[in-house]
Amino acid sequence: MAINALILLFTIIIFFSQSNSDNLSQQLYDDLISAFNDTITSPNQIFPTDPPPPPPSLPFSPRRHRHTRPLASALFVIGDSSVDCGTNNFLATFARADRLPYGRDFDTHRPTGRFCNGRIPVDFLALRLGLPFVPSYLGQPGTVEAMIKGVNYASAGAGIIFTSGSEMGQRISFTQQIQQFADTRQMFILSMGEEAAANIISNSVLYISIGINDYIHYYLQNESSVQNLFHPWGFNQFLASLLRQEIRQLYNINVRRMVIMGLPPIGCAPHYLWRYNSTKGECIQEINDMIMEFNFLMRYTVSRIVEELPDAKIIFCDMYEGSLEIIKNHERYGFDETTDACCGVGRYRGWIMCITPDMACKNASNHIWWDQFHPTDRVNGILADNVWNGLHTNMCYPGNLEDIVAPKYSR
Repeated sequence: MAINALILLFTIIIFFSQSNSDNLSQQLYDDLISAFNDTITSPNQIFPTDPPPPPPSLPFSPRRHRHTRPLASALFVIGDSSVDCGTNNFLATFARADRLPYGRDFDTHRPTGRFCNGRIPVDFLALRLGLPFVPSYLGQPGTVEAMIKGVNYASAGAGIIFTSGSEMGQRISFTQQIQQFADTRQMFILSMGEEAAANIISNSVLYISIGINDYIHYYLQNESSVQNLFHPWGFNQFLASLLRQEIRQLYNINVRRMVIMGLPPIGCAPHYLWRYNSTKGECIQEINDMIMEFNFLMRYTVSRIVEELPDAKIIFCDMYEGSLEIIKNHERYGFDETTDACCGVGRYRGWIMCITPDMACKNASNHIWWDQFHPTDRVNGILADNVWNGLHTNMCYPGNLEDIVAPKYSR
């Protein structure tokens, strides 16, 4: 409740400090203020003394899994809000999804910290691998038993650059997440010995989905006058070089199977359609051009890494390519709404983040976008299918996830 109140108040203050009051109806203003008043009733709600309760977890159930024998020892996840499953529930940040309507269509029908109405891509992929949904690093008890099938370190707001997303509050940065993974590995070594730990890590899958906040909260905001230092191509090269260093570092600590996700077409996201005054829902091409360039660089970077590392099985999956295919062929996938978010306020529902159930549409399954920046779980399911085996369209190179966990994989 405290975060709900703070987000509402923060959003109202920011918007009215930057906008002409004539652009917003008095009724909407009154509704927002009323929502704030209904949410907060005492100071203890804003500054609670007790820690947040852990998010609900799903017990392992073989009926939910495709394989009786897992295809990987574990699934480890590093990233941002695209794959955060509850890390930010435990942080002082505005970037959190621990309230309805987030999670309303999830297996538990409760918010878990996922920035979606239901499942995120790694949930679908965990089932494909024959594994349970992996817990967030901060939401599990810290025992080897709790982490042996995988851990999700992802934190909403995190970027490749350490300071990206800092204006939203606390987040676990990319380098900090890698350190958490290294700490997990060290726990395995102390518990079972170096050889057994190395065997688990090398037979696991590490999924990395990060980089979009370096554009949303850094380059496009021109933080630290970054646009004076880098043209878009130079900035993309800078990010790719940082990511390359971290991939090699992960290889040095026994990681052998990795999925590196490219970035989605955020120039088509409801927030930027609203912000750039898109007239008929056309995507903002100057933003999408940057994303395409970054993905091109990362595909090339991954191909070079695979050539250099003798036993690495690393794939790059182009989220831009996969997402745009869904947008362009939305009718084939059963989507009626391609521009408006299911949950939000303003034109394209892209002005204010999803805060209360009243902001959400009744049926998210016919929407591509859930909120300002994140897709619905139906889109996540389609993209996960493509990562797994290219079911709908090929977007991963040089192969798919199924290829790298099967003996037939070859470069």
